[in-house]
Amino acid sequence: MKTIATLTMNPAIDVAYEADRVFHTHKIRARQERYVPGGGGINVSRVIARLGGCARAHYMAGGATGETFDRLLDIHQMVRSRIPIAGNTRISTAVFERESGKEYRFVPTGPSVSQPEWEACLAHLAEIECDILVASGSLPPGVPDDFYSRVRRLVAPRGTGFVLDSSGAALRCAAADGGILLLKPSLGELQHLVGEPLEALDDIAAAASHIVRRGQATYVAVTMGHQGALLAQASGYLHLPAVPVTAMSTVGAGDSFLAAMTFALACERDPVDAFRYGMAAGAAAVLSPGTDLCRLEDVERMFQLVPQGEQCPCPPSVGIPHVDVVGDGS
Repeated sequence: MKTIATLTMNPAIDVAYEADRVFHTHKIRARQERYVPGGGGINVSRVIARLGGCARAHYMAGGATGETFDRLLDIHQMVRSRIPIAGNTRISTAVFERESGKEYRFVPTGPSVSQPEWEACLAHLAEIECDILVASGSLPPGVPDDFYSRVRRLVAPRGTGFVLDSSGAALRCAAADGGILLLKPSLGELQHLVGEPLEALDDIAAAASHIVRRGQATYVAVTMGHQGALLAQASGYLHLPAVPVTAMSTVGAGDSFLAAMTFALACERDPVDAFRYGMAAGAAAVLSPGTDLCRLEDVERMFQLVPQGEQCPCPPSVGIPHVDVVGDGS
């Protein structure tokens, strides 16, 4: 099995509660209180461990909440490497309202990171050894938009495959730079990347395939919520419908998908099979309310429900006039 590491630039202590009803002004009595270490790459490492693998988590953390974050990682017995910063690690909150079945999420921007701190992170990453590096999550304030591009260029000479799940300017810069092994945008993130609504499946497939065709990513896996997911690669694209489950929470579904697909690729499984395994993990993650992630027994059960599907030829990039905003891959 190939070795995996993860990078989380903006981790969070994820707090989850349940309440009968959420309303303003009055004190709301909550229960089922949970605290877990979170953030894109952290979640990916946690899921890979649940699936039977190991992914060392590299992350930036600081302040009093950073110390608490470290202790939470140790409780989960995670293999970790911390890059210290001065600012306090953020705390994200999810409240599940039992009366309506709705979930309310409060996500801070995160601490500001200085130039010496993010440069220290690059220096740290220059020393790591792994076959696959998964960078997942937002960049905190102060970190340049092209940071993930810098990370990919840093590890590429060692033959490390770079996997990315991010959004906004960080995603745009990394996609423009190219050379990504697996790019996992949500449908909304892909729409923002290409500057088009992408309402038809053919348009989604064309946009994802265009990124592959230009050498910007070997695989593009687009998660589409209740519409399922789409995988584009050089040999064609595959769209599969969502596994029919009752969603209790969407927290961690994308991270679970990415972790399972990356884990399967690291185990040398076929890309389509790895994609289906990712879909199974994403479906398994929504079975529980709050901040919990997928569990192995649920993933294996969901995997039996993911259809095989049939790959289609990559469509031409017609009807996507602004897809070139992702750059030329040079």
